[in-house]
Amino acid sequence: MQEYDIAIIGGGHAGVEAAWISAQFDLKVLILSMPNVGLASAPCNPAIGGVGKGQVVREIDALGGLMGKIADSSAIQYRILNESKGYAVQSTRVQVDKDLYTANAEAFIAAVPNISVVKEKVVSINDGVNGFSIQTEKSAFFTRKCVVTTGTFLNGKLHTGSESNAGGRVGCQMSPGMNELFSKVSTLETRFKTGTPARLNKDSLDYSKFVEQKSDPKTKNFHSLNLASERFVEQRSCYIAHTNENTLGIIRENKERSPIYNGQIKGVGPRYCPSIEDKAFRYPDRNSHHVFVEPEGLTANTIYPNGVSTSLPKEVQLEFLRTIEGFEACEIEVYGYAVEYDVVDTSKLSDCLEYIDIPGLFFAGQVNGTSGYEEAAGQGLIAGVNAALSLLGKEKMVLDRADSYIGVMVEDLISNKRDEPYRLFTARSENRLYVREDNSVNRMAKYRLALGLSCEIDIHHQEFLDEYEILWNLVKSSSIYATPANKKYFAESGYGELSKNLAMDELIRRSQVNPVETLERELLKRGVSFSSEVLYACAISLKYEGYINRSIVENERIYRLGKKVINWKSIIAGNISNECRQRIEEVKPTTFSQLQRIDGIRPATLAFVAGNIIQ
Repeated sequence: MQEYDIAIIGGGHAGVEAAWISAQFDLKVLILSMPNVGLASAPCNPAIGGVGKGQVVREIDALGGLMGKIADSSAIQYRILNESKGYAVQSTRVQVDKDLYTANAEAFIAAVPNISVVKEKVVSINDGVNGFSIQTEKSAFFTRKCVVTTGTFLNGKLHTGSESNAGGRVGCQMSPGMNELFSKVSTLETRFKTGTPARLNKDSLDYSKFVEQKSDPKTKNFHSLNLASERFVEQRSCYIAHTNENTLGIIRENKERSPIYNGQIKGVGPRYCPSIEDKAFRYPDRNSHHVFVEPEGLTANTIYPNGVSTSLPKEVQLEFLRTIEGFEACEIEVYGYAVEYDVVDTSKLSDCLEYIDIPGLFFAGQVNGTSGYEEAAGQGLIAGVNAALSLLGKEKMVLDRADSYIGVMVEDLISNKRDEPYRLFTARSENRLYVREDNSVNRMAKYRLALGLSCEIDIHHQEFLDEYEILWNLVKSSSIYATPANKKYFAESGYGELSKNLAMDELIRRSQVNPVETLERELLKRGVSFSSEVLYACAISLKYEGYINRSIVENERIYRLGKKVINWKSIIAGNISNECRQRIEEVKPTTFSQLQRIDGIRPATLAFVAGNIIQ
């Protein structure tokens, strides 16, 4: 029997991150992945980042994760979403070559000598005194810690029209159900569902009828150690098309043939990534929906029509797609489908994503009821790093929701049983003016440096923080005097009036100036320069400083109480309702913040805890 320190069950985005971070502690790590499935593959849309998700990728990168490196090396189109809105909600999104993404992931992992990859189907996991025995179809392994990242493969079932087959994704086997794999682990009674659109032959579309979206050369790479605007592969355009009355009419006429609406599919789908059938019936008066025409790679012959995910019968898929302008002669290479799968009850997990009743067993990714590669990767990093820290007897790493989207996600996940797939948005954070892409190093460095790993990324972070502090202090100590020359300069530069002496940070905050361009110009005028990343983070932080300081004061009042550790057993022994008692017994909250987020907890219970349990 082969022995490892940490075994990762599943080689998707969560599994790869868990392996990458845990291997940095010089531990012996194993990835067990399904046969014929590439590591970190992209079975849904071939893109990384997006609103809220771009922030997660940069947090993963700042914590020493892998997703940003793979995305940069495989990106064929760059964009900044929400560019017309405030800096706080702007997010980076890159279209990737999906085959290259997997090839690069395999190469990065292969270059780590203490990670082994075995592609065999796992059939059982058993816990023992000092670890776990894992049996595949061909081999047996023993591991001291185990991270399960099985994605949609757990008891997966595919649907296209009336066709229904076992599988984790098209062309792949499913994993056994959790009851079969590990009988001691609880899954939700309700299965979850996700799906994809048909893949279209790229040469069968008329691109002259679409709106082109070219790659943006100004968008910064995800990985901190890459040059901001460096591109590693050829860039390609994406396009926008629209559905119409005929498209939605065909879908509505075939409602009874849709597995989602005829009862064939029992699972719950993602609210914020609906299928085209959901759009047709959820918005009966709306027929025009965006269809993002996205290339799947530089050499791939397929297009991903993002926005028309479907599990309708094959002939109906072709019929409605051909009503879209530019799609009249489209040919389908792979038909759309939906997949149902088992989901772990995340209320049984700790803030490290460890199964509370089975120490040493961690869960991450879509098996935890989330949707999206980025959410999966963020959880994989948390599970992987804490598996390693636990093995080494070190303090756990828990990200605070006040300064991290990953922290927001983990606390949301463990505070309730999920009743639908979870997706991150900027609106889920109470502190989104501070939790931005540009200051991800400022926010994550304290967690990363606390690991004591002294890798190249750690040296970068320390240099970044040192440079940032110098720039911040320089701006805070600089003033502009109201001399005739400066008044003229202000008028010529569009800075507004200079009626009295002005601190430089007050100039940066003026509504009529671009904070980044203004800070850069003023520094050049004084003959000093700083790295563009430090300058950008400092300028935006100065711009929002007043709002952030007020938010900190308000949030601290909330967080001060929220961070209080509570004993749930003391709470259920108190004078609270039976409903609250049952919900608390089920989730076993460890902090007041987690208690607040449990669905159905009454204000009277919170008042009781605040007044009687918390000292």
